[in-house]
Amino acid sequence: MPPLVLVLCTGNSCRSHLAEGLLRAAVGDRLRVGSAGSKPAGYVHPMAIQVMAEIGIDISSHHSKHMNEFLSQEVETVITVCGNADQTCPMFPGQVNRHHWPFDDPAHATGTEEEQRAVFRRVRDEIKAVFGAYADGRGDQGKAAP
Repeated sequence: MPPLVLVLCTGNSCRSHLAEGLLRAAVGDRLRVGSAGSKPAGYVHPMAIQVMAEIGIDISSHHSKHMNEFLSQEVETVITVCGNADQTCPMFPGQVNRHHWPFDDPAHATGTEEEQRAVFRRVRDEIKAVFGAYADGRGDQGKAAP
């Protein structure tokens, strides 16, 4: 079974779902990818779903989860995408890697709907760049393995 990478955020409504969808699209079946929150919002932000659909990634079936749902699973890598999740993140069984890559929370965007959407797109693209590089590195790591 491929290693599990868990992306954590506080609310598990925006950034972690953007990252989960982007990483899953980048790595295919080489890794299992999940996301969760320390205080789940109970929904995935509709604008996160919209901006991902714009680039051909469907996260409409995602749901907000608490990070404790993963405590019984062997998690190889934990990636936190907000400061609060980094501070409250427990150790997971099997965890060998931990990364903290914070991003602005697009759920706090203000202004018109289009101005808010622009913030969601910017954060999506920033996450895509960072997680794309991570996926590329994991792919290179797999090629170098004996």
